[in-house]
Formats: sequence, structure tokens, C-alpha cells
Amino acid sequence: MNPISVSQLTEQIRVVLETELEPVYWVVGELADFRQVPQGHVYFELVEKEGNQVLAKIRANLWQFTYRSVSSKFESVTGTSLKNGMKVLAQVAVNYHPVYGLSINVKDIDPSYSLGERARIRQETIDRLTQEGLIRLNGRFELPKVIQKIAVISSATAAGYGDFVNQLENNSYGYKIYHKLFPSLMQGNEAVNSLISALEKVEKEQELLNLDAVILIRGGGAQLDLDCFDDYRLAAKMANFPLPIFTGIGHERDETVADLVAHTRLKTPTAVAEFLLSGFREFEETIGLTLQRLDRATRSKLKEEGNKIHQYALKARFLGGNRISMEKEKAKTLANRIISSSRNLIKMEDIALDNFEKGLKKAAHTFLKKQEEKISNQESLIRQLNPQTILERGYTRTELEGKPIHLAKVKVGDAIQTISKYQKLTSTVTEIKENE
Repeated sequence: MNPISVSQLTEQIRVVLETELEPVYWVVGELADFRQVPQGHVYFELVEKEGNQVLAKIRANLWQFTYRSVSSKFESVTGTSLKNGMKVLAQVAVNYHPVYGLSINVKDIDPSYSLGERARIRQETIDRLTQEGLIRLNGRFELPKVIQKIAVISSATAAGYGDFVNQLENNSYGYKIYHKLFPSLMQGNEAVNSLISALEKVEKEQELLNLDAVILIRGGGAQLDLDCFDDYRLAAKMANFPLPIFTGIGHERDETVADLVAHTRLKTPTAVAEFLLSGFREFEETIGLTLQRLDRATRSKLKEEGNKIHQYALKARFLGGNRISMEKEKAKTLANRIISSSRNLIKMEDIALDNFEKGLKKAAHTFLKKQEEKISNQESLIRQLNPQTILERGYTRTELEGKPIHLAKVKVGDAIQTISKYQKLTSTVTEIKENE
């Protein structure tokens, strides 16, 4: 064995690549994880895919000077800027660095390739969801003032899930939020089916667990890894879900379709946790302020009423003593008067009662006779006013939709009903003239 150093090996690789490869190649690929750094350079991955399966990818660099001319030409031809999801035809030079490995330097991009298949499919998904009224359907739910029980859909090993749980369980306020994990794949070809399956499991248990919301989180990653969140089936399932859904996918540069259909979209898992905890803080602050106002108002009212009671007690004691003395004297005098006059009064009342009884009997007899005559007259009048009696005389009654004609607003073309004793006639108004 003749071992060599790593640097010797990487140097041999570089030499072979430089001698065996052409200076430049035209390559078709899809832009992924496209980002521009403050220095003006652009870094991304050039990807080849079949459906949602990645067949190959390579790191790519587009230096500031080249990017300015390439992006300007591309935007002037296509009407849009370079961004994630576009399928492009790029002229590249293969580069190998002993530390950073294999990459390509982009020399030019043919603008005739316009938007890539990935972006086109994503836009078609958004358009379809919009036409079907699903984009903001999940937003119909009114959130409770405090969200206390949640289902979490994530990968159990995802860093974002760990950050989310840590933020919830170790909050400085001691708030408790019940959470149950429904594990799911968060990237790859099977991610969509796994996410939909997790949502179905949540739906089956929502009443048993008395859930308030569903949290869909992951720990960020490359744009390429977020393809599953642009899937129509997942978006439609989320839009029609019977609970509000929060997303914290952890990707700040672009919105996924899942973000668009979710009830509330937040950038990261920790941002979702903070949003949930903020509901507790706001509710607690509101309760605290209410209790403070109630305490102040109660203390003030008790003090005010206490002063009133004290004043009333003093006044009652003073007035009560005087009043009792006066009433004692009055009672003695009144008792003597009652005893002396009661005997005469009883005799007079006996006589008056006899006379009143006779007069009452006479008045009652007269009153009943008058009432009988009055009832007889009223009965005769009611018979005359009976609509059936009027109809028997040959008169009719006309109505519009059950209302008397003089109370309805009649228009030409209206159907009116005329009622006689034996018939109901329906007519159409052809002319209306006002009585002079």
C-alpha cells in the first residue's frame, strides 16, 4: 500500500476534471434553494427531478458580476426574475475545490426557458385552489381566546419539533398546553401521503381529545425539501379540515401552498409556540386588569356605603329616641279616645251597615239590568259588522297576498284575489287609477 494524503487525492481529482471535461456545458435543471447574499453573489442548487423524486443535484454559484447581466437579460425577456422552481438552461463550468468539493459556476442562462415546471405546477395548484374557494376556507374558524389542546404534525426527530416542545414546556410563565404528536414524514416522495394520513388520524381523535387546533411544523431546510407542501391533495385536505391549522415550516424566503391555505402562517416552529403562549399572556393580562378594576371599584363602593351606614345609624339613633317618646304619649291619648268613641262608633256603624246593605242590593239589581241591555246592543252591532253578513249583502273583499287591498301597494301585473260569499276570484291588475 502506498497511501496518499487527502490533498493529493483532491488535487488528482481536480486535474482529471480539468483535463477530461469541456470548458463549459449547457445544462438543463431546476433552480432550488436560490438565494442572494449581501455581497451580491447568488448560491443555489441545480436539480434534475422526475415528478417529486430528485434524480440529481449539484451546488451552483453565480457571481455578482455575471448575475447582474444574466438576471437583467432574463427579466427583460421573460418578465420575471430568477427564483426557486424555475427550470433553466444554464451554461456552466465545472469547478472542484479541495475543501468545498464539486460545484458549478454559472456563466449564462438562456431566458427562453422561462418559468420551470415546478413553479408552473405550483401556480396551477394555487389557481385551482382559488377557483374552488379553498385558499382561505380554513380561515373561517374563529380562534378561542386561549388555545389549550393541540395536535402537532411533525417528525419526532426534527429539530424544529424539539424547539417547539421546549418553547411550550419551558415557558417562563408556567402555562400548560396539552399537545400530542402525530408523526409524519416531512420531506421526500412519501411525505404527502404521510401528512394526509396524520391529518386523518387527528380528525378521528379530535372529539376524544377535545382539540382546539392543529400545528404543522418542521425545522426548515432547502427549498427543494418543501415540495410536499405545494401538493394539491395536502392543501385541499388542510382547507377542508374541521379545525384551524397553523403552519411553522421554518422557511422564511418563500411561502408554500400549505402556508396559503392554513388558518395562520408563522415562519418557524418557535414562532408558532410563541404565538400560542401570547394568547395566554394576553388573556391573563386582560383578567388581571379586570380584577384590578373590580377590586378598586369594590373597595371604593364598600367605603362609600360604610360611611353612609354610619351616618344613617347616628341619625336613626337620634331620631328614634325622640320619636319613641312622642309616639308613647300619642298612644296613651289615642287609646283613651278609642275606648270612649268606639262604643258610639260601633252603634253608628251597625245602622250604616244595614242601610248600605239595602242600597247595595238595589244598585246591583239596576247595574245588572243595564249591563244586560248593553251586551244585547253590542251583540247586535257585532252581527252587523261580521264580514260574512257583509258578503251576504252582495259585497266582496279584495286582497293582495293576504293583505286588504287598501293596505297593500298594488302594481300593474299583480295578481289580486276577490272574495264573495260563495267564490274566490283571482284577477291581474292591468290599470290603476286614483280616485279624485
